Amino acid sequence: MNYSDRVNETWCHSAPGASPQDYRELVRYATLAASSHNTQPWIFELDANRIRVLPDLSRRCPAVDPDDHHLYASLGCATENLLLAAQAVGLKGRCQFDVSTSGVVIDFEEAMAAQSALFEAIPLRQCSRSEYDGVPLAAEVLEQLQVAGQGDGVSVLLMTDADQKALVADYVVKGNDAQFADPEWARELKAWIRFNGKEAVLSGDGLYGPVMGNPAVPRWLGLLAMKSSFSAKNQNKRDHRQIHSSSAIAVIYSEADDIPHWIEAGRCYQRLALQAAALGLRSAFINQPVEVATLRPEFARAIGIGGRRPDLIVRIGHGPQMPRSLRRPVEEVIR
Repeated sequence: MNYSDRVNETWCHSAPGASPQDYRELVRYATLAASSHNTQPWIFELDANRIRVLPDLSRRCPAVDPDDHHLYASLGCATENLLLAAQAVGLKGRCQFDVSTSGVVIDFEEAMAAQSALFEAIPLRQCSRSEYDGVPLAAEVLEQLQVAGQGDGVSVLLMTDADQKALVADYVVKGNDAQFADPEWARELKAWIRFNGKEAVLSGDGLYGPVMGNPAVPRWLGLLAMKSSFSAKNQNKRDHRQIHSSSAIAVIYSEADDIPHWIEAGRCYQRLALQAAALGLRSAFINQPVEVATLRPEFARAIGIGGRRPDLIVRIGHGPQMPRSLRRPVEEVIR
């Protein structure tokens, strides 16, 4: 199967009449959630009336995510998609953190089916790493985004004026400077890039090169090109343009710095991104200021959230649809 066929097969809704008992289809929706570097660091265990969402530590990214924060946030993203998909087929999910596995346990009971706007947006959401049009968002749109990003012990700060964007851009530059100076970070990122459609289809994971605005090329040529273009200076120029072209910047932050809150932050991000997609908006991560541990508390103070942990940073606006990353088959993530 070629890349285009796999995209069409992956990013779609189920055929009408899906069975509430088809937990594998719920897992398929869960896998369409966001994850750092598209590592898809999750495992699903299916039981009668229960699904467990577990961390796959073999897919850690220790250079960019040394405390596994993004890994656990990714579990929250997958959990949110799964709950929305379950609701659409008449299952109410009740989820809780399982300290013994550091995962999520979701128990189901039958309920009235309800296909929400967020559920409908699941195949539409993507990280659109492009420039947006910068048009201000209406107050009611900002309110919908604000509500979507709130959770249990997790809040969202929306920033829309030019000075706030400039502040975020300054910290993204500091983050880029730190990350590009780390050889392990660079090696890790390159290992997760899929430079062409064949690589993307074979792995089913990772960052598809054209997603980031690059042409599809053989791997040897992509690595060669990165030797000349892969630099903090070039990335800073791109990020500066993209941040200032955005209509809003959202910072999701937590009251406590622990795994349950990281998972909850992932759920909040997923709802926020789905709400943006439902409103015809694009979104993309700009997480550098929260990925560099020495920078993160300084960034928190600068944006006025004090000692709380800034979990994820997302820019939002109107922009083009970009090429899509792929997902691994459901069979590979069910245990």
